Amino acid sequence: MRRGGPALALLLALSCGRGPGGGLPVTMTPGGEMVLIPAGEFLMGSGQGKAEEGPPHKVRLNAFLLDRTEVVQEEFARLKIPDPSKTKGPRFPVHMVSWVQAVKYCNERSRAEGLKPCYSEETAECDFTADGYRLPTEAEWEYACRAGSATDYSFGNNPAALGDRAWFADNSSGKAHGVRQKGPNAWGLYDMHGNMAEWCNDLYGRDAYAKGPSDNPRGPAEGKQCVVRGGSWGSPAEALRSWRRAADNPGFGDACLSPDTLGFRCARRPPSAPK
Repeated sequence: MRRGGPALALLLALSCGRGPGGGLPVTMTPGGEMVLIPAGEFLMGSGQGKAEEGPPHKVRLNAFLLDRTEVVQEEFARLKIPDPSKTKGPRFPVHMVSWVQAVKYCNERSRAEGLKPCYSEETAECDFTADGYRLPTEAEWEYACRAGSATDYSFGNNPAALGDRAWFADNSSGKAHGVRQKGPNAWGLYDMHGNMAEWCNDLYGRDAYAKGPSDNPRGPAEGKQCVVRGGSWGSPAEALRSWRRAADNPGFGDACLSPDTLGFRCARRPPSAPK
């Protein structure tokens, strides 16, 4: 696998509120709230885990918008997209969704708001200059999850505090849960740890950190699997660490089925950002 005029909804999206506790700006869109993640630099990865989770390295990112929650089932219903989820509920995250299904949703959401779709229907290549929706890059995902922290979790290093922030193996009763039931991170994002593991845009590369650029890395050009981040309702505490990497098959074949622990959230370029 290799990848290389505003609508009314977009105008409305320019009206921003503030996040919890006076945090980051929150943008309203027809598909839900998005948080404006500021441009910045952070230390990505860790020296504690597997070799492919390091080395820790500085990454610089442009500003981007990110869904405040995982994409929920009522959003698939709004766009009349078949919902593959096992555990049903309008405010439950969409799950059992492949990477391919996730990027198709991104394009449908873009078209519904009069935005330019990011993904090629033929090659699945992402056009990062388009103003539509896409999956976050792996670097964007970790930056947003950390929310300014440099610890194992966005709130510190103690996994005993996960119960207030995440659904995972110790407290989920073996199933998914509705979004926004646990506390957000410092940037106002919910369920970055647990509930659903989340697809990223990048192909998975074991040496991606060693070979990738420091400015806006977007993963390797070739690979068989796509990056998955965050851990899920079925994961142990150690799998929910901000720097933990995983991967799964993207689902280009009809026979590919995604587990009920996989969901996603969308990113996009801020309307005022240069192309």
